[in-house]
Amino acid sequence: MDAIITDQTYTTATLATAPLPSIPWEERPAGNSDVLWRYSANPIIPRDAIPTSNSIFNSAVTPFQGAYAGVFRCDDQTRHMNIHRGFSADAISWQIDPAPIQMRNDDPEVTGVVHRYDPRVCWIEDRYYVTWCNGYHGPTIGMAYTSDFQQFHQLENAFLPFNRNGVLFPRRINGKYAMLSRPSDNGHTPFGDIFYSESPDMMHWGRHRHVMGVKAWSWQSTKIGAGPIPIETSEGWLLFYHGVLTSCNGFVYSFGAALLDHDEPWKVRYRGAPYLLAPQTLYECVGDVPNVVFPCAALVDGATGRLAIYYGCADTVTGLAFGRVDAVIDWLKANSVV
Repeated sequence: MDAIITDQTYTTATLATAPLPSIPWEERPAGNSDVLWRYSANPIIPRDAIPTSNSIFNSAVTPFQGAYAGVFRCDDQTRHMNIHRGFSADAISWQIDPAPIQMRNDDPEVTGVVHRYDPRVCWIEDRYYVTWCNGYHGPTIGMAYTSDFQQFHQLENAFLPFNRNGVLFPRRINGKYAMLSRPSDNGHTPFGDIFYSESPDMMHWGRHRHVMGVKAWSWQSTKIGAGPIPIETSEGWLLFYHGVLTSCNGFVYSFGAALLDHDEPWKVRYRGAPYLLAPQTLYECVGDVPNVVFPCAALVDGATGRLAIYYGCADTVTGLAFGRVDAVIDWLKANSVV
């Protein structure tokens, strides 16, 4: 089944996010009926946007002081994986710092760098939190916070190895901070379900709950993982996530969506059977790791419901796709496989 939707009057979902009139936007192309559509000028960030980079992908952006800031995965020309800050006036043209982010913490056991990759950025209460896949005797969830994207204060790792795709919710739920993650192994994991955890203080994580697993014989049959920060709507938490199919030519990464319960986010209300975006263009199919679309960030205009989703392409460059929250929710209700 293709992920398509026809013109209609959508059910209106109230958004908890603020208006963002400067959100990047391009109308759906004529004759296109996809729920999400690609920016015509993709990729927006090339692999060599800084002098030392081999590739820039799987990165996160957020509104910041009337413009935009972000944390970017930049693999350098030794193929070391690290995260860099960047800034933009329009969230399309980015100036990325050539030097990796330097974390602050008095304990060198916390700030020691093996590798850092696939960051997310989430505003909660009074600061921006950054999560990423952190190397500490294997992959785990690194965490830091910043107020200005100049100084970054690193916290303790959220979990023991092995874990990836740590994605915070943008507010406390029932008084607790909340995070999605994907327990894994030490390599290119051939399995993985999404789990929910909560914390009173961003240090101690527990009450782990299974959210959802793979679906046999589908685009998400090998492993899944949370993508951008969940979007709070009156219908529940809208979650975009990646799914992996093991083909005769290796892994194929696509992404879809689910709607999680508002108060108990480990309960899935709707989950799309088709994918929303799959590797089909040259820049998504050809690169260091072919056949990958991997979403890590979404900007939302609370006034119009417009979406701008940032995703890694073939583990090489960064792309942008557009859509509308109401259209995605209606599509989920019509195509759910929960």
